[in-house]
Amino acid sequence: MQRIPMTAEGHKALEAELKHLKSVARPEVIQAIAEAREHGDLSENAEYHAAKESQSHIEGRILELEDKTARAQVIDTSKLSGDTIRFGATVTVADEDTEEEATYKIVGDDEADISKGKLSLSSPLARAMIGKEEGDVAEVSAPGGAKSYEILSVKWI
Repeated sequence: MQRIPMTAEGHKALEAELKHLKSVARPEVIQAIAEAREHGDLSENAEYHAAKESQSHIEGRILELEDKTARAQVIDTSKLSGDTIRFGATVTVADEDTEEEATYKIVGDDEADISKGKLSLSSPLARAMIGKEEGDVAEVSAPGGAKSYEILSVKWI
């Protein structure tokens, strides 16, 4: 069984979504199916078919979340330290072409959100930075060509 690395915050978010699906979304869709059945002929009942499809999506997501939370390897990033970039590090980089700076926290795939500065561990940029230190350059193959990022700082927040 392959473990899935994630922060405590990311694990908590998955558990919250799972709880919501089980306690709110699932009962709502069951109620919608029951109401749609009361309308009669199920073969041409669009409400019924939509509710069943919604139920299928909810049940699939519940199974996916149960699997991920069971395989989660929760890493407390506040207890990590060092100069080398790895999971949980908050890294500030500068694009060597544009000199634009950006700060990213390297997190698990399920909690990644680039708009919040959370970079997936499996992203090309994160993979290029893993094992590097402040002052190193990370080379990334991007769709628009190769990009270079200078690592300005490595922090453990």
